[in-house]
Amino acid sequence: MVWKSEVDGQRLHFHLAGINNQNFIMQDEETRTWWQQVTGEAFLGPLKGKRLEPLISDEVSFATWKRENSASLVLQGIEKYESEYAPPDWDIKILKKPTVTPIDARDPLKPRDLVIGVALGKLSKAYPLEELKRQNPVVDTLGSAPLLLIIDPDGRSVRGFSRNLEGQTLDLILKPDSNPLILVDTETGSEWDFSGKAISGPMAGKTLARIQTLKDFWFDWKLYNPATSVFSAGQLPAAQSEKH
Repeated sequence: MVWKSEVDGQRLHFHLAGINNQNFIMQDEETRTWWQQVTGEAFLGPLKGKRLEPLISDEVSFATWKRENSASLVLQGIEKYESEYAPPDWDIKILKKPTVTPIDARDPLKPRDLVIGVALGKLSKAYPLEELKRQNPVVDTLGSAPLLLIIDPDGRSVRGFSRNLEGQTLDLILKPDSNPLILVDTETGSEWDFSGKAISGPMAGKTLARIQTLKDFWFDWKLYNPATSVFSAGQLPAAQSEKH
């Protein structure tokens, strides 16, 4: 996740201050305020109660990134610090580590299940990664906001979009056997790529607005979003459910 480093017109510089619930704690050098990584909220210090502004960011495979950004530069590690870098299989090893939050037997998911979290205003919803693989794309509504979640054929790269475009709400389906992934909207028949851009049809050249998503473990997402709902494959958007 990425946060804007400016608060009330002041540019802040952050460093690692500690770990809480296996989550990054930051401290800014200008005011010595402590900030929670996952929420962007200041919880100790002169700026307590302030929140950093989230910026749309990507967590995608290198193959997906390279396909969309063929001229991209790649940050190279520094050889003398290689021993301090996380190993390539860190995401597999961490699955074996115990969590530090209580386990509720009523939870629909296991603590280390990966979810794609979406928070809009006071509403939040967790989309289990395995459910997204079973139902791709996910056309849903959170509150009054029509949204779209799509997962790349690599099974790891996920993006979220608003389905509202120029006053119209779009329904999108996966074009069979498309790789790279292509979606088709049922309103105009336009085709859309993984970046949310229409590449053919009446909507060609238009782009869906991105929404912020967070790939997180269930135990962590629930801790900071205790009222979250959970998506299940085959579930209709709220607006459609009310019609049936």
